[in-house]
Amino acid sequence: MSAFVLGAVTPSHAVAWDEKFYNPKPSDGDVILPMPCDGAMVFRRIEVPASGPLDDLRVVVGQEGDEWGYVEHSRPEFIAGSFTDKNTGSSSRYYLLAKYELNQLQYKAVTQESCADPKRMLQLPQAEISWMDAVRFSDLYNKWLRQNAVQALPQEDGMAGFVRLPTEIEWEYAARGGAALSSVQFRDVRYPMPEGMNDYEWYAGAQSANGKVQFPGLLKPNPLGLHDMLGNVDELILESFRLNKLDRQHGQAGGFVVRGGNYLSSPDTLRSSARKEQAYYGTKGPTQSKTTGMRLALVSIALTSRERVKEIEQSWQQLGTSQGGGAAREQDQETAVQRLGSLASSLQDDSLKAQLKQLEGDLRAANQRQEETRDQAIRAGLELGAFLCTKLKDDVLFVELLHRNYAALCESDPQEKQCINRKEKLQEQQERVTKLARYYASSLIDASSLYGKDLLEKQVPVARQIMEQNKSLSALRPYLDVHWKNQSDHLNSEVIAVDAWKDACKSVSAG
Repeated sequence: MSAFVLGAVTPSHAVAWDEKFYNPKPSDGDVILPMPCDGAMVFRRIEVPASGPLDDLRVVVGQEGDEWGYVEHSRPEFIAGSFTDKNTGSSSRYYLLAKYELNQLQYKAVTQESCADPKRMLQLPQAEISWMDAVRFSDLYNKWLRQNAVQALPQEDGMAGFVRLPTEIEWEYAARGGAALSSVQFRDVRYPMPEGMNDYEWYAGAQSANGKVQFPGLLKPNPLGLHDMLGNVDELILESFRLNKLDRQHGQAGGFVVRGGNYLSSPDTLRSSARKEQAYYGTKGPTQSKTTGMRLALVSIALTSRERVKEIEQSWQQLGTSQGGGAAREQDQETAVQRLGSLASSLQDDSLKAQLKQLEGDLRAANQRQEETRDQAIRAGLELGAFLCTKLKDDVLFVELLHRNYAALCESDPQEKQCINRKEKLQEQQERVTKLARYYASSLIDASSLYGKDLLEKQVPVARQIMEQNKSLSALRPYLDVHWKNQSDHLNSEVIAVDAWKDACKSVSAG
């Protein structure tokens, strides 16, 4: 293996790469970052529906079951994006993940003094690199980008991003399909593969990889447009391996983490939750493997400016100072936390003061967990409201169709047997619409009284973003807007306008 070049990394006499060498399967949404040797690397945006600097998304990773439970048992984790999309104003932040595993040509472009001629075999993933090699590669690429193409890097608050190995949660969130999937699909062992695993991932056996590493882009991507996330070569992760202790990870940090499967893995081991530990060093030096490669993440730092620090400080001060429920209950909880903090500040006994400050912190943390659970419930309620709005529209239109048919066919002889049956069915459907409208209204009123306008309004843009990212929910997007209009009208006037809400749902355009 060639040694890393630790000096200048601007290789000479480059031959520009054809797109097939860095993006064999172009698609909408590709983000292309330049590399030395007139090369490039392609990234995909991984959207996380959370907008503020201290907002994050709670997800459940791992899998249920006793087998390998100490490694993979399901547990809650939290994820947030690095970058804000200033152009769209969406309530979402994002990070980026390489669309393909790092290939040999890309590796050589960064680590060698001279440019390699682009060849087909160099499109294969770069394996047999240690964790230290991966970190040094990231370092060299970051230096080259800042010297030669800093304008190509996404910025957050005026600060250019940087590349590194992904964290475990960044990798698993993307491998599962992120915000593009429903909660049920996200929790499945593998992302949806409608045509079967053979069309999506490389694994052991004559029907798949047949014992050989494969070229990228030959199979279909996952729902986020990422190729070979669970197969072909294993992928290095930034942080050290930790055992699983039911709902959290164990305190000991061990070797490095490898995620996904490879071309020698049996198909039943290809799952989003699969984690493996490798020692940083073996008897002959840093650990390398012919089945292990890497994929870069593109992120930003958290404390980007003084203004951002102030914004984070303000958000942090508000964490856990209220607890779910309506405005009156929130005020009570806020007063309790403030009183506890004031009491601690007024004490002269340092030991007692420290205990009260710890108690204040514990109370704020407990409140914050409840607030996050409350926000999830609010988003679920908004999704339910949008869905009920679609059902109202469908059922109202069906009743109108039945009414037109009855009027056209039964006006002359309403006592005819078929007409009597038609009238009974029409009345039955009208009663169904009435019950559905009442249920919709009750859900809307209950949410208004339980949460209040401020809490509901804060989650509407997040719910919109989730629907825009998730294809299975995207049809609900216009109904969410109508549902929120109905709910806002009720919050402002306290008028229960069931018929008006029903008519508003009916008026939603299918386009």
